[in-house]
Amino acid sequence: MKVRYFSETDTLYIEFRDAQVAETRDLDENTMLDVDAEGNICAITVERAAERTGIPQFSYEQVSA
Repeated sequence: MKVRYFSETDTLYIEFRDAQVAETRDLDENTMLDVDAEGNICAITVERAAERTGIPQFSYEQVSA
């Protein structure tokens, strides 16, 4: 999983897995969902991320079951 923030365009890109994207679906005017041929989520793109997400505060926590 990779999380990238592009400050020059205020775009947040969250890649869940490196796979061939078959389709990009618009969830709303500022959010796109990339899926593979089987419909599995590959990535999410969030435009205007600074006002729509917690960027630049970001944390990651792995929790064991």
